[in-house]
Amino acid sequence: MFTRRQFVAASAMAGAALAVGCAKRQRTPWEFLSEPEARTLKAICDQIVPADDFPSASQAGVLTYIDRQLVRHFRSYQESYRRGLQQANLLSKKRFGLDLAAASPQQQFAIVSAIEKQDPHFFELVRTHTLQGYYGSPRHGGNRDAVSWRMLGLAEPPLLGRAQYDLTAGKRS
Repeated sequence: MFTRRQFVAASAMAGAALAVGCAKRQRTPWEFLSEPEARTLKAICDQIVPADDFPSASQAGVLTYIDRQLVRHFRSYQESYRRGLQQANLLSKKRFGLDLAAASPQQQFAIVSAIEKQDPHFFELVRTHTLQGYYGSPRHGGNRDAVSWRMLGLAEPPLLGRAQYDLTAGKRS
């Protein structure tokens, strides 16, 4: 049996231990990716869709799209992403002595081109997901502010389940 004082002391100790344990995990905006993985993926995605007159893949929210999908619909690709991102960094370190994210855009292009040849499955996976995130619906985390739709000259972004036709046109009075 605990006295009330012992119970309060034990509760305080348990709360402190819990707070210390929780403080070790840093908060990130990512659901699946670690910060280093996100930086590596950003470098790859921005080589696939670089910035020009319109935002790059990462600026358009593609990393958010891929990260969200990796804990949902793309769950089966989690190991492919972990392995592929790790291999991309190893290749960059071997060639340039830098993580891929720290390499120059020209060095990043060289590494991404090498990945395309050495691991076409991973490259195609990232390329497909990058394009889905860039051109898909903003509600999934990518295509921030509908940038790709504006780039394509769409006057009004498509709305799921809503016809974009004037149904009154052509009716006879």
